[in-house]
Amino acid sequence: MRYVIVTGMSGAGKSTALRMLEDAGYFCIDNLPTELVGKVAELAFGSAQEHTGVAIGLDVRSLRDPSAADRLLAVLAQSGKEMAGAQPYEILFLEAEDAVLVRRYKETRRNHPLAKGERISDGIEREREILKDLKKRADFIIDTSRLLTRDLRGELERIFVTSGKQRSMFITVLSFGFKYGIPADADLVFDVRFLPNPYYEEHLRMLTGEDEAVRSFVCADGTVETFEQKWFDLLAFLIPNYIGEGKRQLVIAVGCTGGKHRSVTMAMRLFAHLKQDETLGVRLEHRDIRR
Repeated sequence: MRYVIVTGMSGAGKSTALRMLEDAGYFCIDNLPTELVGKVAELAFGSAQEHTGVAIGLDVRSLRDPSAADRLLAVLAQSGKEMAGAQPYEILFLEAEDAVLVRRYKETRRNHPLAKGERISDGIEREREILKDLKKRADFIIDTSRLLTRDLRGELERIFVTSGKQRSMFITVLSFGFKYGIPADADLVFDVRFLPNPYYEEHLRMLTGEDEAVRSFVCADGTVETFEQKWFDLLAFLIPNYIGEGKRQLVIAVGCTGGKHRSVTMAMRLFAHLKQDETLGVRLEHRDIRR
């Protein structure tokens, strides 16, 4: 049985994630006071009722006290020791860009819990400051800025449900354009602007790396194969060492100028390579391909 703390930025999809986990057989409780988390864990794990796991939703209202997160994690660690057969707790942190959070609040006409009659952006800024330490301790961080509901469900199923199997690491391969900024959640950033640029070929400019003609152009001169030998060798060294240090999620960002041609091509090739390792969970995302 898995014990998951679902937290993150208000408006990033915490309630949606809890509903999805509940559909998958998890025993879920939202907005639980931190003082009761240990007791709920004890009751849930000691219950004869069969559950896939336990998921508890915590938002910034329960964590305003700077020491609240430390107390919570200490209680969970102790509970795990006392409950025979219980898995260590895991933290799922849901994230989204500020502009996306503001838009969601305006669309729903709800007030941010920390805005206090001020601008929504002010509440978001305060919330990020309060949750920054908890985010650093998270086992999984999912950025929902560009995820459809079905995409979020797929992510949760891959991490917490599929066949009851736990992957050693979940890797997001993310293509992007440097002109739009480096992804804030990237762990590793690779610049592929040294490769031939299809943008300067008129018949390729309006296509993307998802088109075979673009991929063939980028890979035509043999540079890609040489680069990949070194690239894949580096990752073959890094990934096991990250896992050994307890890292559960990795975002590998691959960037070119606009995020449409070279980065998409190379992200797809990296995704195909990593998918060969069945111990890894891997997803592919193109951040700027439609810009």
